[in-house]
Amino acid sequence: MRNFLYGLPPLAILTLTLLVWPCNGFAQAPPPDAGERENDVVLASPRAALLRYLELARAGRYGDAGAFLDVPPERASERVTLARQLRAVLDRASKFDPEAVSEQAEGNLNDGLPPAFEQVAVVKGVDGAEVPVRMSRAKAGAPWRFSRTTSSKISGWYDALPDRWFLEHLPSALLREGPRGLLWWQWLGLLSSLLVGWLSGALLGRLLRKGLGAFVGRTSAQWDDRLLARLAGPLTSACAIGVVRLLLPQLLLYADAETFVEHGLRGAFLATILWAVWRVVDVSAEAAWDSSWSLQHPASRALIPLLRRAGQAVVAVSGVLLFLSTLGYAVTSILAGLGIGGLALALASQKTVENLFGAFSLGIDQPFREGDFVRVDDVVGTVESLGLRSTKIRTLDRTLVSIPNGKLAEMKLETFAVRDRLRLACTVGLEYSTSVQQMRAVLRGLEAALRAHPKIWTDSIVVRFKELAASSLDIEVMAWFSTSDWSEFQGIREEILLSFMTVVEEEDCSFAFPTRTVHVVSEPASAGERAA
Repeated sequence: MRNFLYGLPPLAILTLTLLVWPCNGFAQAPPPDAGERENDVVLASPRAALLRYLELARAGRYGDAGAFLDVPPERASERVTLARQLRAVLDRASKFDPEAVSEQAEGNLNDGLPPAFEQVAVVKGVDGAEVPVRMSRAKAGAPWRFSRTTSSKISGWYDALPDRWFLEHLPSALLREGPRGLLWWQWLGLLSSLLVGWLSGALLGRLLRKGLGAFVGRTSAQWDDRLLARLAGPLTSACAIGVVRLLLPQLLLYADAETFVEHGLRGAFLATILWAVWRVVDVSAEAAWDSSWSLQHPASRALIPLLRRAGQAVVAVSGVLLFLSTLGYAVTSILAGLGIGGLALALASQKTVENLFGAFSLGIDQPFREGDFVRVDDVVGTVESLGLRSTKIRTLDRTLVSIPNGKLAEMKLETFAVRDRLRLACTVGLEYSTSVQQMRAVLRGLEAALRAHPKIWTDSIVVRFKELAASSLDIEVMAWFSTSDWSEFQGIREEILLSFMTVVEEEDCSFAFPTRTVHVVSEPASAGERAA
């Protein structure tokens, strides 16, 4: 049942709504304000009279609006109906611009018409030919009304309208003009079309992905499968917009309303394209990151996140410009204005440009990459992100430090991530009571303990009696281990130091600690002290 309802066309859904709506249609009895009010027609110029008629008609005051029609006395009772019908005819006029109508009391005297006549619109007649809609006045100083010839043709024009059935059978509330020139029944129909378009787009998008998936599955590459999965949303959106565009003629929109809806659909389609391009940039960056080329060129690999952000920035800027162009703004004028103000913009954004070029400089030079453990002056931590403006470093205290790229490019940078091995450097201090034989044995034992470790780098091991320090006999130890993992190195260092303690204990020696020996010397007694 639910699937059946989802498949109903928008106008059928609207018809179901009308079945339970109170019926007070277009051609029913006139509203309470109906009646001839000739004293309302006091506006001198044809434009003023036309605008007043439109104002009354759009407010539903057709009794007052009927006073702007010149009809024979025997048809005076039809003024309300004719006023309603004329409004519908003008809404469908091929040429109708109230602001182009003369605002002079005597009208436009250079339009080739008699002085008492003024053309306000052009509509299609019963035979499809274009015919004028004119206003006239009986004499100078008299009010302007739609001419008697025009009033006599209104019913014929109205009968030829494509949406006549709706105008006669829909509730009057749905026939009133809503936002952007759409009648309320058209707004309901548009919302129904969007709902049907979304449901149809989801179905068509799934079928399209399934068909493309059969083709993509034949290739050995993975990027096309990933791209097809990421384009699910844009494909659904594009299909939905296409379905709404196909349903649009059923709404019988007026020219201005159709232009508004067309702009909205065009803007949605452009947003869908930009959405798809954004996803393509993401997938391209991921494919480049996982490619064999990037694995063979790690120095260039770190440029990929930077190029990804730059590509997304280009997509975002292009989207804004296209959106402004769709809304009718002169994008070329905006760009020209930016060109004229380029100098001021450059001066104002000097630091921004400096940071941008600093980002590309860091990306090309590759002093570090995201995830590297680095030291920048007094900042030590892990690089979290390399952005277009700044680089963020997570310190050992878990704080986040942001350094502008322009400044970072000039600073001393030290990265620990490129180390192929880690160094153990320490000093072993023995007591002065250690004999020469014991010292030699300890030196041999310490070196043996280092060489016994499986991770030792045997090309350079330093175990030397360094100096006779103030309170100890110092042995300098320096060795490298084949690991770049700091956590693993900490475990290796612990094992080595414990083995050093074992060697010292086995040779019956002791580690020295800071001591001071004080010699007390007794001075000889003086002659006076001896006499006493």
